[in-house]
Amino acid sequence: MKRIENIIVTICSIGVGIAFLTLIVAVLIQVLGRTFSSSPVWTEELTRFAMLFTVTFGAGLSLRSGDLVNVDVVCESLPGQWPRRLRLFSAIATFALCVFLIAPAWKYVSIGALQTSAALRLRMDYIHFSVFALLIGIALFALMRIVAMVFYSDDGQPENRTDI
Repeated sequence: MKRIENIIVTICSIGVGIAFLTLIVAVLIQVLGRTFSSSPVWTEELTRFAMLFTVTFGAGLSLRSGDLVNVDVVCESLPGQWPRRLRLFSAIATFALCVFLIAPAWKYVSIGALQTSAALRLRMDYIHFSVFALLIGIALFALMRIVAMVFYSDDGQPENRTDI
């Protein structure tokens, strides 16, 4: 289980790095272009696409580390096992919602095959795939949390992980 988690974390970390590097380069070209004349049209589009893939690869990692927005003041103040139960319920609900949305997300991807982006002329199914991959990633990280909480007595409390 830990080996599979490490592989998924590595893939997502590399994906975030590549997407963020692409974002930085596109914005740098855009800023330099505006400074010296006019920026290429494609830089704005590439920036948006890179941001989508940054979120796609980073959302699952954020779920894993507890860096997503989380309002748990009430939950953590409850007595006994209630905070753990609510974290488990939250992980199960997140997993279920992602699984429920996978089929519509795939339909969204397939619709993109009929379109191309305006500036880069990319088929939009490549870009729409980010939504599908986002759901798969979050579902995998939610499932890993469920398994850890149920089978390994992990309390599901996000911890500051330095291995990301």
